[in-house]
Amino acid sequence: MKRYEHIVHSVEETLEFASQLGEKLKENDVIALEGDLGAGKTTFTKGLAKGLGITRTINSPTFTIVKEYQGRLPLYHMDVYRLEDTFEDLGFDEYFDGGGVTVIEWAHLIQPQLPHELLWIYLYHQGESERKIVLDPIGKRYEQLCKEIVET
Repeated sequence: MKRYEHIVHSVEETLEFASQLGEKLKENDVIALEGDLGAGKTTFTKGLAKGLGITRTINSPTFTIVKEYQGRLPLYHMDVYRLEDTFEDLGFDEYFDGGGVTVIEWAHLIQPQLPHELLWIYLYHQGESERKIVLDPIGKRYEQLCKEIVET
């Protein structure tokens, strides 16, 4: 599958790009977010939430693992950073198939439990506020989604 890249120059551009993606998300879509600390994973999720019509404040679920928000579709926001050494099945598939959109920060830590098709998004520092966003679609649904969002 092809990788897609997009450069944003500010927090506002990150939010707008993610919001445009959020507007196109469908039931049971899964987004795996990766990036260094401070790269903008939670900011990106805030943009996705805006695109899903969610008006509540989004913040990182670091200590609760999962936070749920209601919008056009439910948003299941996960931060699995603290599960680094946990290999048990915690029932994530109930969220993946729960009729909403699942966003997982630090998704590589639970990779064996992830669905076979999903959208990996990597956020890289390019400077003070500039970020490179790399979208790595796994599956035809996500390939089409990336084409719509990056090539328009």
